[in-house]
Amino acid sequence: MATMREIKRRKSSIQSTQQITNAMKLVSTVKLQKSRVKAENTRPYFDLTYSTVCSILAHTQNVRHPYLQKGISDKQAVIAITSNRGLAGGYNSNIVKEVDGNTDLEMGRVKLYAIGRKGRDALVRRGYELTRDYSDVIEEPSYADAAAIGRAVLEAYQSGEVGEIYLAYTAFKNTVSHEPKLIKLLPIELSEEELAAGQAVSEDRECPMNYDGDEEEVLNALIPGYVYNLIYGGMLESIASENGARMQAMDSATSNAEEMIDKLSLQYNRARQSSITQELTEIIAGAEALN
Repeated sequence: MATMREIKRRKSSIQSTQQITNAMKLVSTVKLQKSRVKAENTRPYFDLTYSTVCSILAHTQNVRHPYLQKGISDKQAVIAITSNRGLAGGYNSNIVKEVDGNTDLEMGRVKLYAIGRKGRDALVRRGYELTRDYSDVIEEPSYADAAAIGRAVLEAYQSGEVGEIYLAYTAFKNTVSHEPKLIKLLPIELSEEELAAGQAVSEDRECPMNYDGDEEEVLNALIPGYVYNLIYGGMLESIASENGARMQAMDSATSNAEEMIDKLSLQYNRARQSSITQELTEIIAGAEALN
């Protein structure tokens, strides 16, 4: 059985840890509010961009364009968005599992564009090839950062270094629900439902769709911006998810620390009572011996 001194020392250590986890929970709560507002405010713009692309492609299905066809290379560029810090539950590991467990990706063909050190290190340890590291931008992401990353992968796509581009990120649904996703950016492949939705968007408009230039020129201008928007939106959604996951993890850690402190307090009181009882027994025994 642990001594009173050992129990007291351990209890003090857990109380210090509890103060840290509680502080981290409060910080994550504040960050979550800010990041959630950004993610929710930008989501309508990204949804409209997506519907516009669907609408254009619904009317240009016969256009042969590099962004609509698989590249000559069999390499696959994967933009993996995670965080630079841990203590966020399964947030980072879920993205690693999403990339590593997806049947559309093959480790020997993947060229990793990492945003976040945790995912970068985990995927490199598993054997994935790191092409570029953009981990610093996840701290304060901007649209310019997303555009720079997008231009890098598009240049690789156009030069034939990669034939497909994927984005792995965590979609933010609410404070307690976050979904890891792996979506294909290029070549753009829309399902029949998505094409039908794009056709419906066009029919709802009061005027027919007109192009300032031919379809290829429009796609050359629109699709890169579409890719930049998805990357930027993925970063904002991921940051909100990270803060939500860390807030939950720290809340659980604080609650667990509270339970451990209660158990140690009970053990300490029992040990103290046992010590007092033993001392009383020794005093009584000594008094009887004197008599």
